[in-house]
Amino acid sequence: MFHRGEHAVQRRAGLTADDWGSAGVGTTVPQVAADFLGQQRLVVVAAADETGAAWAGALAGPPGFVTAPDDRTVVADRLPGEPLAGLFGAERPVGLIAIEPATRRRMRVNGRAHDDGGRLVLHTEQVYANCPKYIQTRAYVADAPSTGRSVLVSDALAAEHRRWIAEADTFFVATYAAGLGVDASHRGGNPGFVTVTGDRRLTWPDYAGNAMYMTLGNLAIEPRCGLLFLDWENGHTLHLTGRARVDWDTGRAAAVPGAQRLVDFDVEKVVHIAGDVPQRWSFGKYSRFNPS
Repeated sequence: MFHRGEHAVQRRAGLTADDWGSAGVGTTVPQVAADFLGQQRLVVVAAADETGAAWAGALAGPPGFVTAPDDRTVVADRLPGEPLAGLFGAERPVGLIAIEPATRRRMRVNGRAHDDGGRLVLHTEQVYANCPKYIQTRAYVADAPSTGRSVLVSDALAAEHRRWIAEADTFFVATYAAGLGVDASHRGGNPGFVTVTGDRRLTWPDYAGNAMYMTLGNLAIEPRCGLLFLDWENGHTLHLTGRARVDWDTGRAAAVPGAQRLVDFDVEKVVHIAGDVPQRWSFGKYSRFNPS
């Protein structure tokens, strides 16, 4: 489907190919992609809630907890928790990204999903792989189920959240455009690549990518988006929803290494979940593509 937001961003960025973007990706899951999904321990799911707020959440499990039983269906044997809990009683647009930190491989699946007896069943509309840029390597260590899972909701970033974000090398973005679907994407860089200004504003650089501009294309139409930061070592998650604006000021971008443009995000709601993900991961190496 033609995506007017992607095309607007592509043209503003100087790309003139008319068939480049989400409309050019496939709808089916190739066998190699199905095999990849079946090996994953972690996927990120993106959706908008009934108010239009966008959220990204983590789903974790042993290899095989996500499968592709046919070339138009992806199934996770569990449902997302907060802040996506309860959203899939009826079918709704969803984005999913599966990432394998050890090999820097990732794939994305967008479509429509629903709750089928406690399973998330996704009917695919867009299936595509991404390059390994800006992915830091991490190794799965073990499962360590938390005995003290807790949820804290607020409308601003606490000091610990600001430190968490300032030290992060990875986060995930949920974006959508009405009638054009939902997308879950990955952003990575060296610690400090996301800057925090006060308790309700953060900024990240938009580095050179695949030039499809799926995230920025959605933001050109719908500024509401969601961010997910993982505490890989301890299993905590930080979910933010708010509104983002792409700043095309080349002078401002030039002050940030590697930035082609900057994205400013205003926080509207924060959900901090302690003990959300049972897995523990150890850090390996930063991506050689990370600007410094």
